[in-house]
Amino acid sequence: MKKEKVVVGLSGGVDSSVVALLLLEQGYEVEGLFMRNWDATANNDFLGNKTLNDSICPQEQDFLDAQAVADKLGIKLHRVDFVQDYWDDVFSYFIKEHQLGRTPNPDILCNKYIKFDKFLHYALNQLKADKIAMGHYAGVRFNTKTKSYELLEASDKNKDQTYFLSQLTSDQLAKTLFPLAKLTKPEIRQLAKLNHLATAEKKDSTGICFIGERNFKDFLQNYLPHQPGKIVDIETGEVLGTHVGVMYYTIGQRKGLNLGGQLEPHYVAKKDIDKKTLYVAKASDESHLLSSGLIMNEVNWISNLSYYFANPNYFEAEARFRYRQPLSKVRVQKLSNNGNDVTNGKNAEWKVTFSQPLKAITEGQAAVFYHDGVCLGGGTITKVFASPKNNL
Repeated sequence: MKKEKVVVGLSGGVDSSVVALLLLEQGYEVEGLFMRNWDATANNDFLGNKTLNDSICPQEQDFLDAQAVADKLGIKLHRVDFVQDYWDDVFSYFIKEHQLGRTPNPDILCNKYIKFDKFLHYALNQLKADKIAMGHYAGVRFNTKTKSYELLEASDKNKDQTYFLSQLTSDQLAKTLFPLAKLTKPEIRQLAKLNHLATAEKKDSTGICFIGERNFKDFLQNYLPHQPGKIVDIETGEVLGTHVGVMYYTIGQRKGLNLGGQLEPHYVAKKDIDKKTLYVAKASDESHLLSSGLIMNEVNWISNLSYYFANPNYFEAEARFRYRQPLSKVRVQKLSNNGNDVTNGKNAEWKVTFSQPLKAITEGQAAVFYHDGVCLGGGTITKVFASPKNNL
């Protein structure tokens, strides 16, 4: 009987290395595929004060590590260039959202458009794979009643990455394996050590998807020109300082405000792109960070909501609005006009109401929903409702 062929997204990290190892042990025919998605040289990218040309590019080191793992496991490693796709589908959106004063999540877009679209199609069509596999902490299950695939939380809740996978579809999940679903990070590193994989002790990658660690403000200034303005106390209206661009800051940010000798630390409470004004509040009063609900669009429901809820347009679930944020109880309602849906598909608007005020909910980020360990999907936050102080 012919073995099922699986192409692993071999990134040069320990997680994907162990994925390849496990699949070989399970009897699959395994090949690796390394993605090149960012051209640091062409994009005049900097790491601190040193250009990436001054030493080996981190992306090239990742490729060498992936090759070392492939050689150790005796599998073929392919390399594919998705630089233009990443720029068009992920990075351009990332920059545009920041221009609007919002805070996008490039990791979600990267999974949606690159790893589980361009990569998936390349593996299936060019490499003739039956499925792909990734080193994400998540699980997949086929629901025999809905005849569709569901996205499940990982056993290791501290590492669970379903938040970043919330824009995937059942069809994409049908062609995907997540072998790390029931493992913890220590167990994964132990497997890598026992099998003498070169990535066993390698530090986990962080920062922007496929771009990595950067001084965020400096990085954005390569693509968004300065738009100086005032830093204003949201309570008193007093001008406390100046900034070089509202779009370089995020709601709740406390560091890098350059307020000089202020008696008390402050945080970013509000951004006004049109007026180029950054509003801050004293750190001792976090009321300006609290909100009671939100509006979202670009909503993707992985699972059939009718299976879980009597009314799929109005239901209660759990949600998170940042990676690793504890789940909160919410009420989800599809907005309508005189009883008719406002729009269908990704442009439909949904209202989410929190059971209690939540902190630092940010426009541009993702709202992701859960029910009994199943990630139902999510959408993009377009508006946040402030929570009145008398509700505290």
